[in-house]
Amino acid sequence: MTIRVLIADDQAMVRMGFEMILAAEEDIEVVGQAADGLEAVELAERLRPDVVLMDIRMPRLDGLEALRRLTRPGLVDPPKVVVATTFDEDEYVHRALSDGACGFLLKDSGPALLVEAIRAAASGEALVSPSITLRLLRGLSGTAASGPPIDLSARETEVARLVAGGLTNAEIAAELFITVGTVKTHLGNIKTKLPARNRVEIAAWAWRSGVADR
Repeated sequence: MTIRVLIADDQAMVRMGFEMILAAEEDIEVVGQAADGLEAVELAERLRPDVVLMDIRMPRLDGLEALRRLTRPGLVDPPKVVVATTFDEDEYVHRALSDGACGFLLKDSGPALLVEAIRAAASGEALVSPSITLRLLRGLSGTAASGPPIDLSARETEVARLVAGGLTNAEIAAELFITVGTVKTHLGNIKTKLPARNRVEIAAWAWRSGVADR
């Protein structure tokens, strides 16, 4: 399946850079570009992309308001939204994720993480830049994990620990000398056992339970 992506950013050079990175992937197609939030909403409604890659600070309509409009209740098959910005303030992160974003990346995160975030969003996952994830989740370290003990295997526990450390699937695979497909299988099992909706919630559990500190 080809993932159809709309890029929304007020800087033409940024849009072009993102398009070059994404267009190099066989399973991703960039279907349009928007220079502001209002144009992003209009193009998303017309082009029906699978994922919108959205900046925050844009003219006419900022990215957070555009996000709310694209994910508002009652929409049929709304696009997934990944926020990509130079601003990593906690308020932006919390607002974006609470309003339905499926990812939050810093623009300097690198091509590999950008591509992985697009694929994660398309499959219903959420991916947050490791530096942001670690800052937000380290505050959970040592807090009590609610519910009964979780029976993860030794390998699943190791995968959860690495997720909490901000590693991508490819980096986890390299660290553990396994395939990316095997990492995804472990993540699926972990999500079922916890339960957790995405890797951010896996990381939160790992920090609360002390797994991340091992």
